[in-house]
Amino acid sequence: MGSPREMAYAGLLLSYGSDLLNSSIKAGTIVGKILGGANPGDIPVEQPDKFEIVINLNTAKAIGLTVPRTLILQADELIT
Repeated sequence: MGSPREMAYAGLLLSYGSDLLNSSIKAGTIVGKILGGANPGDIPVEQPDKFEIVINLNTAKAIGLTVPRTLILQADELIT
């Protein structure tokens, strides 16, 4: 198990982590505020609010693992 979704494409069984695109957009917004003259100390700290699960079913099959249906239904993406 790891964080970036790209690891699941590389063969990792499951990735779970924040949506990097969403986090990058938020970071860009903050940078824009700072470049616009905002005091960095006045900008609230934000935490990721969107997380994603990517399951590599090929890897699960290769190691003889049956992924529970409840987990499959919660996944944002399945690699087959």
